[in-house]
Amino acid sequence: MEDQTGLSNLQRLAIVVGAIVVLVVAYVLISGGSDDGTKDATQPASTQPAATQSTDTGATDTGATDTSGTTTATEPAAPPAPPTVRVVDAKPQGGVKKLTFNKGDQIRFRIVSDTADEIHVHGYDLMKDVAKGGSVTFSFKGSIDGRFVVELEGHGEQIAELDVEP
Repeated sequence: MEDQTGLSNLQRLAIVVGAIVVLVVAYVLISGGSDDGTKDATQPASTQPAATQSTDTGATDTGATDTSGTTTATEPAAPPAPPTVRVVDAKPQGGVKKLTFNKGDQIRFRIVSDTADEIHVHGYDLMKDVAKGGSVTFSFKGSIDGRFVVELEGHGEQIAELDVEP
């Protein structure tokens, strides 16, 4: 049944559902933060959370049209999970993990450790404490190219090699 605007109840419902999906996605993106529920201490306050930054062309798909002409909301693709370095008995599981990014990229990786220590990203001079059985996520702009050591500082153990390519 159509009203004076020419919209059927089904079309009106599809518009309302689409608006709700857009609001929920916007809320999730705005309320970002790190995996452990705290803000990233190495990230300046003016920097957006990594989840809101993307390298796509800027085009946004807000919906698709099915064969009946009704617009349906589509879920945006979730950002890929960051590479994870697992530390067992103060050593990187499977050996030193190779992490490769391009200069200018948002660098993001996660450390999961059964050993409490300070994680140090040399060259960028970023440090975070990881609790025994805990995890930390690093997220920062790749502004310096080169090869950098990621280390369990207290144990003097290299756990990852960060390559930032020009």
